[in-house]
Amino acid sequence: MALSRTLKIPYRHIFAIGDIHGHVKKLKKLLAEIPYDLSQDILIFLGDYIDRGPASKFVVETVMDLWRRSERVICLRGNHEQMFLDFLRRSDTLLFLLNGGKSTLESYGYEEDLEGHYRVYVPFSHVDFFRSLPCLVEIDQYVFVHGGLRPNLSLDEQTEEDLLWIRHEFIFSRIELGKRVVFGHTPFYEPLVMEDKIGIDTGAGYGRKLTCIQLPEEIFYFAW
Repeated sequence: MALSRTLKIPYRHIFAIGDIHGHVKKLKKLLAEIPYDLSQDILIFLGDYIDRGPASKFVVETVMDLWRRSERVICLRGNHEQMFLDFLRRSDTLLFLLNGGKSTLESYGYEEDLEGHYRVYVPFSHVDFFRSLPCLVEIDQYVFVHGGLRPNLSLDEQTEEDLLWIRHEFIFSRIELGKRVVFGHTPFYEPLVMEDKIGIDTGAGYGRKLTCIQLPEEIFYFAW
C-alpha cells in the first residue's frame, strides 16, 4: 500500500463521503442524491466502510463497484479497515471486536472454534481492496485523509498511525499547509467547517446521518 498519492486530473466538482460504518441503505440513498458524474467529477470515500452497522459486506461491494468503474473514484483506508486486516492476521483480535467488529463478522459470515479462533468468509478481493487503499490523497488545494495530520509536519513526514487515528492534536491545532484538510474519523453532530479543515464524519455508525461534501462549493448532502 502506498501511504499517499497525488491526483492530477481536471475536475468539475469533488464529492467526499464520510464514515459509512456498514450502513448501506444510507450510502445508497446518499449516492442517489448527490449530482456526481464520473466523466468529470471526483468521488472520494474517506474510509471506515465497515463495523457497527448491519451491512459491512454490502457497503464494501457498493464502494468497490464504483471504484472499479473509474480512476475518478478514490477510496481511502480508515482505522477500521486497518483493524480488520490486523484481525485477519490475528495480531489484534480484541481491539477489532471492541470497536464494532462483530457486526462485520456477521455481515460476511464466520465460524469460531473452541479456542476462540475465527474463520471469516471474506472474499479475497475485499482483503486485497483494503490492503491497496492509500491513507491520504492530495488533490489541488485539498488534502483528504481519514483521521487527520500531525501538526507541524509535512505530508511526507506523516505516519500511517496518525493518518488513521489522530484526533484532538489535529483538530485543535492550526494546519499550515496552504491546503484544506477534509477528514472523517471523529464524529460530529454537524460537519466541522474551519478555515484549514473540514470534518464530515457525522456519526452514521451511531445512528446519525451520513454526510457528503461537494467541493469547492462546500455544499453538504445528508442521508439518514
